[in-house]
Amino acid sequence: MSADLTFILPEIVLACFAMLGLLGAVYTGKDALGPALVWATSALFVLVALWVGLAAPETHVGFGGMFIDDSFSRFAKVTLLLSAAAVLAMSEGYMSARGLLRFEYPILITLAVVGMMVMVSAGDLMSLYMGLELQSLALYVVASLRRDSIKSTEAGLKYFVLGALSSGLLLYGASLVYGYSGTTLFSGIIQTTQSGDVSIGLLLGLVLVISGLAFKVSAVPFHMWTPDVYEGAPTPITAFFATAPKVAAMGLFARVMHDAFGGAVGDWQQVIALISVLSMFLGAVAAIGQTNIKRLMAYSSIAHMGYALMGLAAGTVFGVQAMLVYMAIYVTMNVGTFAFVLMMERDGQPVVDTRSLNMYSKREPGKALAMLVLLFSLAGVPPMLGFFGKLYVLRAAYEGGLAWLAVAGVVASVIGAFYYLRIVFYMYFGDENAEGLDGGKSPVLWGFLMASAAVMVLGIVNMFGVEGAAAAAAASLVN
Repeated sequence: MSADLTFILPEIVLACFAMLGLLGAVYTGKDALGPALVWATSALFVLVALWVGLAAPETHVGFGGMFIDDSFSRFAKVTLLLSAAAVLAMSEGYMSARGLLRFEYPILITLAVVGMMVMVSAGDLMSLYMGLELQSLALYVVASLRRDSIKSTEAGLKYFVLGALSSGLLLYGASLVYGYSGTTLFSGIIQTTQSGDVSIGLLLGLVLVISGLAFKVSAVPFHMWTPDVYEGAPTPITAFFATAPKVAAMGLFARVMHDAFGGAVGDWQQVIALISVLSMFLGAVAAIGQTNIKRLMAYSSIAHMGYALMGLAAGTVFGVQAMLVYMAIYVTMNVGTFAFVLMMERDGQPVVDTRSLNMYSKREPGKALAMLVLLFSLAGVPPMLGFFGKLYVLRAAYEGGLAWLAVAGVVASVIGAFYYLRIVFYMYFGDENAEGLDGGKSPVLWGFLMASAAVMVLGIVNMFGVEGAAAAAAASLVN
């Protein structure tokens, strides 16, 4: 048991930090500790990411198979920890200025991150559910953190109700899987699927589990919560929703498909391919009419999850590698984009209308250029790093025998380029007489915007080693 505890030491450290933070805030200045707690939490996330990332490349299985510590889980954990640290650091100024920086905020984010880390290391349906619910319950609260806003309260309520529905689907699916395989361990379920005796009950359980997981990655047709929650939640929390939880959910998706149902690739491949193509096209088409940049980013995230699922649908080692590379690039793009969105202000008030960016390049040429790089990367325009991310998943789909899915991905990407390029048009060729934005003065946000844009340009050389790490992670998952 003591050896098992060493495998989950990073999770234990974060959980203890959250509890100590809670006790410290209760017995001292409460919300006065908010800013310090945000920076401390962000620093801790970076330290834990280094700790996890520098661990020996070995596979450990603990707690009777319920927890798996391998290269795949470590890659996902490093990605989600660094993205969570970045979003927390970006959020401090915005939340403080608007009186939203309560001490609960960094503590809830920490607990959500612990849940995510358990999710990507789950080796059993029960540990899967524990991690998923720990993450979800914390996120329900932070979505409605702005108590005096009807939209924020509505966002939290919608997320909670639909999240409860998806949890019900997932649990019902898990009960069917347990009933027809006789075990909740992924290692036991895969033996059942590899024996060739995949019963209709087990397949029904698999479809329901996929439905529950598709909700967490906001894939069509379980995407309906995304635009409203993205719009209603405070912008830094929207940035968090768009990054770390997506990595964790995609990691869990891949873990369940390959570790538990790896013997039935032909059965789940077509379901995920369908979800992928629907997500890509709905995200691309629905975003065209959006003028609210947060809603636009919601539909953008739906489309991007469709591209990531394309890699998973391939059902191969390279498919998982492509998905991991794509997710790492995706969260980097989103961190920079939301840093820019957080700087969109007029008279000290946040502005989310894309038309407010008219001729922004004349007032802020550096920021406009960085945003142009990020938007081109999101659209998949070469030679930005986002193009290579899409190329990875398209190649994975083609090599996995899903040429039609790769073609659909190219078509959806061309449609989706319209709404990214429209923002570029506003910034460089918009109406000069329109009311402009204030110049955002936050050095932290400026730093994240510029760093993210720089990664999109410089990363094309060797992807900063992400490619090799993703290959090792995929090899450890798909045996």
